[in-house]
Amino acid sequence: MATIYVINGPNLNLLGTREPDIYGHANLAEVERLCRATAQRFAFEVEFRQSNHEGEIVDWIQEAGPNAAGIVLNAAGYTHTSVAIHDAIAAAKLPVIEVHISNIFARESFRRRSYIAPVAKASLCGFGIDGYALAITGLAAIIGAAAKS
Repeated sequence: MATIYVINGPNLNLLGTREPDIYGHANLAEVERLCRATAQRFAFEVEFRQSNHEGEIVDWIQEAGPNAAGIVLNAAGYTHTSVAIHDAIAAAKLPVIEVHISNIFARESFRRRSYIAPVAKASLCGFGIDGYALAITGLAAIIGAAAKS
């Protein structure tokens, strides 16, 4: 079985309680269940992680490099600030799908700049937590994993 990493950045541990009008009412455990169910359709194992610390996210991307088929990444606030995460993605040489729960382009101007997008294979935003399922499905298509019937 191929492994994919689903990496979540700062404040995503507060899903369900933090600004539910923007991020919805689902919590991170529900996101994980959705990711695992979607990944199972493609026979993927999932490493699901969340951190509020930029360096830890960089470490996980580097770990994924030789050990995974791809990464689904919601870098959250680090999307708009982290050259280190950008560089880790470029070095990992894996397909990365950037995902955001909200539509970052319909929000504050500082959220419209992504340091992740230039090194990601694709970016999804505005689909709520369903964006994770779409990202995993897209990642499967990119790496040629067929859905199990």
